[in-house]
Amino acid sequence: MNEGGISAEQRWLLLIHQLPSKPAYFRVKIWRRLQGIGAVAVKSTVYALPSNAETQEDFEWLLKEIVEGGGEAMVCEARLVDGLSDPQARALFDTARDADYEEIARDTRSLAAKLETAITLEERAEARTQIGRLRKRLKDVVTIDFFGANSRLPVEGLIAGVEAQLTEDKKMTEGPANTDAGTLADLKGRTWVTREGVYVDRIACSWLISRFIDPAAVIRFVSGKGYVPNPGELRFDMFEGEFTHEGDRCSFEVLLARAGLTDPALQAIGEIVHDIDLKDAKFAREEATGIASLIAGIAMANQDDEQRVAQGAPVFDNLYQYFRNKRG
Repeated sequence: MNEGGISAEQRWLLLIHQLPSKPAYFRVKIWRRLQGIGAVAVKSTVYALPSNAETQEDFEWLLKEIVEGGGEAMVCEARLVDGLSDPQARALFDTARDADYEEIARDTRSLAAKLETAITLEERAEARTQIGRLRKRLKDVVTIDFFGANSRLPVEGLIAGVEAQLTEDKKMTEGPANTDAGTLADLKGRTWVTREGVYVDRIACSWLISRFIDPAAVIRFVSGKGYVPNPGELRFDMFEGEFTHEGDRCSFEVLLARAGLTDPALQAIGEIVHDIDLKDAKFAREEATGIASLIAGIAMANQDDEQRVAQGAPVFDNLYQYFRNKRG
């Protein structure tokens, strides 16, 4: 198991309940409470949360509310044995949070589009109020993002980009203040760290690092939540990482720019990774659909991150050669 991984002995809390048929608003109220604490349905009347002190308290308060409203409920701690695996259960949570993040992303893109024509002080003041609300919504979703869904970083980058636009900060290619990395020479001989459960952006970044930045680079996979970097480590595609989403650019695009890699073949790959990762069809790359299917197949067939990167590397090697030959 990778460092920081979730234990094989994952424990779950299950809320098993039955609500009275009337009043209808009570059923809606309980459903909203369940959404608010991040619970997901594993059966029609069975909701799950990862087991810890805070989630147990959330379920206990909800149980009390259900009973006081004339319903029945019980909370139990369980270990999944058969029928639903821990990875499948975690995927349910990630899917729910990805949907939340995508809704915020759509609203952020809409606000960014309005800003292109917003010229009055009143319009920009209203935009600042709206981006503050979006930041609050993002914070609320992050609180119940128990396993680090992939869509968090793109929306974080979008909101940060709009915030920068509102403060007229045009230095979108600059890194966070705490990084000492900026040139290709700075990036050699370093340990690179990213979130486990790698997918297209992190697989592509890992390939780029090993192939074009530092063939001897050490790449580690850690828990995305609460990881404290060691001295000298460079984090990529991680919250508050040195190389992560900036504005509407994915981590691969940011890494290309900051490393000074201007090869047109790499730029083309960056556009494909962007379209797959951010799902905004910004570049409308016709290759994106096929590459997305290949990466999805690799991820489904391999739980181990090193295996995903190893099997993803030939995909990007061949893609790189294709664009090199095409340009030639």
